[in-house]
Amino acid sequence: MTVLETIQRSAEFLAKKGVDSPRLQVESLLAHVLRLPRLNLYLNFERELTSAELEIVRGFVKRRGAREPLQHIVGSTSFCGFEIAVDPNVLIPRPETELLAERAWSFLNFLSTGRNQPTEPLAALDFGTGSGCLAVALALKCACARIVALDISFAALAVARANAKRLHATVEFLESDGFDALPSGELFDLIVANPPYIPSAEIAVLDPEVCKFDPRLALDGGADGLDFYRRLAREAAGFLKPTGRLMLELGDEQAASASDLLDAHNWVVEAVERDYAGRERILVAAPGAA
Repeated sequence: MTVLETIQRSAEFLAKKGVDSPRLQVESLLAHVLRLPRLNLYLNFERELTSAELEIVRGFVKRRGAREPLQHIVGSTSFCGFEIAVDPNVLIPRPETELLAERAWSFLNFLSTGRNQPTEPLAALDFGTGSGCLAVALALKCACARIVALDISFAALAVARANAKRLHATVEFLESDGFDALPSGELFDLIVANPPYIPSAEIAVLDPEVCKFDPRLALDGGADGLDFYRRLAREAAGFLKPTGRLMLELGDEQAASASDLLDAHNWVVEAVERDYAGRERILVAAPGAA
């Protein structure tokens, strides 16, 4: 069977299974198996697949037809230009979170350029690191900063540590329920978080790729999706320098509620920024006056 025939038949199969962008999905799987850039498939339409290659592709397509995420099948995803390994123990990084990463490293680099003779390195905390995508991106984009990353999941931290090691990113990882593992009095210039924000009752109706394969621990934000924003509003200021910033990813239509929670705990919400689809997605807040 040729490359083109494989793409056409497999895309038809995935379309019947309700998979979005079926041809793109097949091309991505096939490019992974053949170790080619996806667009190079178009230069190889007449190439015959070996029986071994065809067997692997068929297995991958069946898994994708069962709605297993593409990223789990190939084992990684691109995040801010870095290849981040993922598995069922971590949330698959979304494109929207790249906006949070870019906002965060821009802030750290701005602070760095404003320092003439810093007495201590800049420090940033990734609250709920998951795959480590945010922490790794910050470490690689802000060599001047010390990066610390927390997660309650031992299994997620294993993935994050492996990502940092493979990408030569220096990150300190701690297993922690919230801020509990941090020493008292430790302060950061930046706290960044993409917390669980899906209301508990809504998880079951999400796409199968999410509700069946992403860890519930990384999705469930409590009854209204705001549990972790409440905790951050209460506790984050105690770990942030007076000139520091808190940067959060938001779920759909959560900007007003999250802002109100922060206001109630004396934060100053400086900005709510929109994502590629125009949804309010990134919140930036500063600690208020004591």
